[in-house]
Amino acid sequence: MLRLFSGFAAVSALVAASSAQAQVKIGMIVSYSGQFADTGIQLDNGFKLYMKQKGDTVAGKKVEVIRKDVGGIAPDLAKRLAQELIVRDKADVLGGFELTPNALAAGDVSAEAKKMMVVMNAATSIITTKSPYIARTSVTTPMLNDALGTWAAKSGGIKKVYTLVSDFGPGHDALNAFKEAFTAAGGQIVGSALFPVANMDFGAFVQAAKDSNPDAIYIWTPGGTQPGAIGKALNERGVDTTKIKILGQDELTGVSALKSMGDLGVGIITAAMYDYNLQNPLNQEFVKAYQAEYNREPDIFSMGGYDGAQLIYRSLEKSGGKADGDSLIAAAKGMAWQSPRGPVMIDPETRDIILDVYIRKVEKVNGQLRNVEFAKIEKVKDPVKAKMAK
Repeated sequence: MLRLFSGFAAVSALVAASSAQAQVKIGMIVSYSGQFADTGIQLDNGFKLYMKQKGDTVAGKKVEVIRKDVGGIAPDLAKRLAQELIVRDKADVLGGFELTPNALAAGDVSAEAKKMMVVMNAATSIITTKSPYIARTSVTTPMLNDALGTWAAKSGGIKKVYTLVSDFGPGHDALNAFKEAFTAAGGQIVGSALFPVANMDFGAFVQAAKDSNPDAIYIWTPGGTQPGAIGKALNERGVDTTKIKILGQDELTGVSALKSMGDLGVGIITAAMYDYNLQNPLNQEFVKAYQAEYNREPDIFSMGGYDGAQLIYRSLEKSGGKADGDSLIAAAKGMAWQSPRGPVMIDPETRDIILDVYIRKVEKVNGQLRNVEFAKIEKVKDPVKAKMAK
């Protein structure tokens, strides 16, 4: 009996050891507190929903997620958290990153440790150049704003634009892409201003834009609580969106932004890579599941997180469960799938996503504010890297 028990214990120990080894750890670095908490929570909600739908085992490996709160724009903290996740927690993959400075800081860690890093929102073009192990499942800021600038001049009947942009990396990316595309298509920039990242008083900025008598005001904000403050300023300064069009990127009229702006958002035109109103069966299923799980609508951040989890799972399946950085990033390159937002692919050269960009306008539909798609640009690549490759 003792020998039998000892043998059983030995086998049990081997099974336990095998189970412990057959594990993949994903370290999520996200803002769960601070100005960008809602952004981070929505991103993580999308990630968690995909895991719930697919289970916590992939390619024979148990998936464990370790979450770290970076609390907003904090590159030094993001870098330290990335180091801790890899060295102390033995994370195989880094994920999350709703903000560019944090993603850039963690990119150095990814490169040095040779760990796959999936950027699920941060959209500055250069991020993927920081490490050969980075892939992005959100979008790049230039992709959206290049498409918007071309549409505005060629199809929107807009000739003169005043630009009002957040003064940090993604804002500069957005402004440069919009200006280049808009002017190349025959448009004119009649004035511009940069506002601080944490600014909440937009009265003077909006007044200066209105005084320039443009056809449109182009506004770029990283989201958070700023869109509501911008909507309030537009209303207080008497900007009529039927006379002066308001253009921007998806965050300007995201789900949370529209709730804070109310009817002040009607008429705003934005470029987006996703909206929960997209009318395709896969998205309708996704929205229904998301609403049931979180009692709210998914947004662009949710989609970045959802497809971020999807890329990690698909890469693990393709690599046969190998979780080292070289195996995972090789599997990710060229990966294509049907997302709730439409067909997507990871560019094998840049490791950025290739996707459709939607041009939409805020309208009141059945008493509720909606971003209504009215134009689509298909298979958009990051224009910055496309030009560098030429």
